Amino acid sequence: MPAMPSSLLEPLWQQFAVLLPRRSEFDPAHPLGCHRRRVPDETVFRLVVEALVHGSGYERVAITGCSDWTIRNRVKHWSALGLAQELHRIALAAYDKMIGLGLSELSVDGCQTKAPCKGDQAGPSPVDRANQGLKRSTLVDSGGIPIGLVSAGANRHDSVLLGPTIDAARRQVGNLPADATVHLDSAYDGKPSRQVLGAQGLSGEIARRGAPAPIQVGKRWVVERTQSWMNGYGKIRRCFERDGRVVDFYLYLAAAFVTIRALIRRARNLYRWPHRPTARRLR
Repeated sequence: MPAMPSSLLEPLWQQFAVLLPRRSEFDPAHPLGCHRRRVPDETVFRLVVEALVHGSGYERVAITGCSDWTIRNRVKHWSALGLAQELHRIALAAYDKMIGLGLSELSVDGCQTKAPCKGDQAGPSPVDRANQGLKRSTLVDSGGIPIGLVSAGANRHDSVLLGPTIDAARRQVGNLPADATVHLDSAYDGKPSRQVLGAQGLSGEIARRGAPAPIQVGKRWVVERTQSWMNGYGKIRRCFERDGRVVDFYLYLAAAFVTIRALIRRARNLYRWPHRPTARRLR
């Protein structure tokens, strides 16, 4: 069974292939003028998606003709180029063109996951007996489409990551509307968060500390749903990567899949195209 439905994997691969730098089939710097053929990028990309979905190590998804070191080196190269961020930016542009991003109502929240191997973006988790964990701060639009993501150690407070998360969203979609409202939970109820929102030219609807959540849940439930979508990917739910750029690569790759899945589900009722998925569950 494929790791991802072809209706999701194929369009993302086609866009990802356009972003890849041109490289010859053989290594021109080889001293004998010959070398083994380079493993095709499409083969490596599909194995990377398997690792993302299942959370498996590279040695478990490696196949004959593509070793785990080939996958690992290719991921490091792609993450250094920022290709996952650019892929996510393309997916957001497609969604905005066909459906439209709801940027007037935004939501931000953090989510803690496990990071057993420590690394650049890991830290002691205050909710997991100080075991190493990863915090993911996510900004979504009114429909729950992930726009900006920031990774940090699990011991970082949500309010500290609010500013970098908004900056990450601006890099992905451009300037946010001046009248946009950011919905936040009680963890952001403090002067630092309000100062960040004021400096960014945004207004905030922040839940008060001490009040029951169901009474003041507001419109931020969409970010909770998006966090659960992101946690559906094994590599995000339990991250063994140590390089911070590789961690961000997988975060934005998962966000691109979440965006494209939402785009297909919304667009199939509005548009017609060959091989349009009709089943409720994409496959």
